Amino acid sequence: MEAFSDGVIAILITIMVLELNGPHEATLDALRPLIPTFLSYVLSFIYLGIYWNNHHHLIQAVQHVNGRVLWANLHLLFWLSLIPFVTSWMGENHFAPAPVALYGTVLLFCGIAYYILTRALIGLHGRQSTIATALGNDFKGKISVVLYLVAIPMAFGSAGIACGVYFSVAIIWLIPDRRIENTLTSGN
Repeated sequence: MEAFSDGVIAILITIMVLELNGPHEATLDALRPLIPTFLSYVLSFIYLGIYWNNHHHLIQAVQHVNGRVLWANLHLLFWLSLIPFVTSWMGENHFAPAPVALYGTVLLFCGIAYYILTRALIGLHGRQSTIATALGNDFKGKISVVLYLVAIPMAFGSAGIACGVYFSVAIIWLIPDRRIENTLTSGN
């Protein structure tokens, strides 16, 4: 499951970078219109990196998987697979309200899918398991979903502020979350 998920995320990053088309002119000024596309790529690359990192740590804390976990993981990968599309749409349309709202919707469903995956793993391993101990009450996951729910409708009033919220959620997750690492190294 881990190798398959790693491969899918690597392909998604590859698809996103292939969407970056260089200008036809050899001047620095020719790069200016590509800034929105590049910024949306950077944000999405960060998000995919966050999901890859957390998924990797999550799988390190499990003993085994079952069909329910496999389907929950596939559900997460489905939503992650939409990131290249919404990234491209948002960047090419210079952060217009509808693409920004859809971007947030995809991020929302990625967050929900990740939560479902963690619940499936806890259900399989038990409430006293390493994975349950490591995840705790998952405050970061819950606050992320709330922030997405606020930002999505906000995109229609101010797409820039909505993007700022998406960026803030990414920053929250970039701050290392060592719960699983600490739980694994402490022997719980």
